[in-house]
Amino acid sequence: MAGAAPSDVAHVNAHGTGTRLNDRAEAVVIREVYEAGAPTVTSAKGALGHTMGAAGAVEAALTVEALARGIAPPTANHIRPGPDTDGIDVVAGQARDQRIDLALSHSLGFGGHNTVLAFTAP
Repeated sequence: MAGAAPSDVAHVNAHGTGTRLNDRAEAVVIREVYEAGAPTVTSAKGALGHTMGAAGAVEAALTVEALARGIAPPTANHIRPGPDTDGIDVVAGQARDQRIDLALSHSLGFGGHNTVLAFTAP
């Protein structure tokens, strides 16, 4: 709906709750949508915890900051990838300088509420 192709996406801020069910579902979708040239992927939950009703707003703000600064932030406490993240470029350890022209913020909620916001560089 944003008028962009998957190959245009440089960075994804995953909802990444750290639960097997959520992380596996997000990983499957990311692998299916971005078959080649996968974007960098991060999640703030490892640093912030789950802020419940504020999670989508916080994640969107962090995605805009990544876009504005040209930095893919690391996923805190992501020490070793699990089998569900094979083939996904999860940013871990330290931030990466990266040109980001289009970034997505995934938000998921109880009861099947799902939203993806697309942000572009000015």
